[in-house]
Amino acid sequence: MAMTITEKILALHAGLEEVSPGDMIEAKVDLAFAHDVTSPIAIKVFNEIGTGKVFDREKIALVADHFVPNKDIQSAQQAKLMREFAGEQKIKHYFEVGEAGIGHVILPEKGLVLPGQLIVGADSHTCTYGALGAFSTGVGSTDLGAVMATGEIWLKVPPTIRIEYEGNLQAGVVGKDLILHTIGLMGVEGALYCALEFTGEVIRRLPMNQRFTMANMAIEAGGKSGIIEPDETTLAYVAERSSLEPLILKGDPDAKYEKVMEIMVDEIEPQVAFPPSPANVRPISEVGDVQLDQVFIGSCTNGWLEDLRDAAGILKGRRIARGLRLIVIPSSPWIYRKAIEEGIIETFLDAGAVIGPPCCGPCLGGHMGILAEGERALSTTNRNFVGRMGHPKSEVYLSNPLVAAASAVLGRIGGVDEL
Repeated sequence: MAMTITEKILALHAGLEEVSPGDMIEAKVDLAFAHDVTSPIAIKVFNEIGTGKVFDREKIALVADHFVPNKDIQSAQQAKLMREFAGEQKIKHYFEVGEAGIGHVILPEKGLVLPGQLIVGADSHTCTYGALGAFSTGVGSTDLGAVMATGEIWLKVPPTIRIEYEGNLQAGVVGKDLILHTIGLMGVEGALYCALEFTGEVIRRLPMNQRFTMANMAIEAGGKSGIIEPDETTLAYVAERSSLEPLILKGDPDAKYEKVMEIMVDEIEPQVAFPPSPANVRPISEVGDVQLDQVFIGSCTNGWLEDLRDAAGILKGRRIARGLRLIVIPSSPWIYRKAIEEGIIETFLDAGAVIGPPCCGPCLGGHMGILAEGERALSTTNRNFVGRMGHPKSEVYLSNPLVAAASAVLGRIGGVDEL
């Protein structure tokens, strides 16, 4: 029976010769992930199950990234609980402040994610790792507690929507624009419980950071996962970070898909998602006059080193608009260090930005950039729901890092060509 890459990964981990969309399977997990917000419930459930020991101390990753450095007593208590659990269970891949960054960046960076794996995480953007040819999906904290005890999970095999991107990208158009454009076409429920498979010549030309961005935002279209078949770019990224042998799986030519979409990219401009939805997208030429109070460059979506390079290239020799706040947060200590070595951080500081420690920061309305009533922010993050970054009467717009940097200079949402 012909299968997609997603179906092949799930069949392998369920010990079955084949699976079809809708099948319920019990699958073995290669890596289970939680952070300081979701781990407390998972730990509680794990303790209630009563196994005493996690299924494999080397197949669990715990990362302090959401409310760190701790912003209040409650967040400190949550981080302490996770820290103590990691110590008790001798969790090998526990990342504390100083060595931790955003989990969805740290795990691939540390070589913990390989093609062909099955990864679950108590965070909806766990789908990020699909960029490396893994099946990765977010689960509830309760489910993750059971996974930590058993190493297995029940899953319903999702149908796959294949999206083929062809043509040539315009200057300044990147993976963030492709996924925003796609979500705009599909809507936030267009891929409900489907695996989104990104393919085509355009995808094969994208660097890894932009592939991570696209897989990361599959959930914003309702997807169960996002995935890109591994190629030379994937293998080069993995080889630099892991000595383990990757499992290279490809979909069969005659595999059945729920839907196949073809997107010609030639006319796609940089995209901006207006509130209150990532699907409410407009090309940059149709944005109009949107004055800004804050710009945020960072997150698991666009806090990669290449993203910071792009933004710094725009800001070099320029200052941000008076009265505007520019917040930049590198997504990991390694990225932070490289950004210092390359002069990127100095460029941001010269432009008037404030630099935060590697963490999620204001993305989820956590801290280090909360919006007040009536304020508007342009952000390189993945969500712009009502109240996402602060007051319910604030507004969040989404863009790529190039547009974000240009807008910080202009004081309103605008493109690089306006500078």
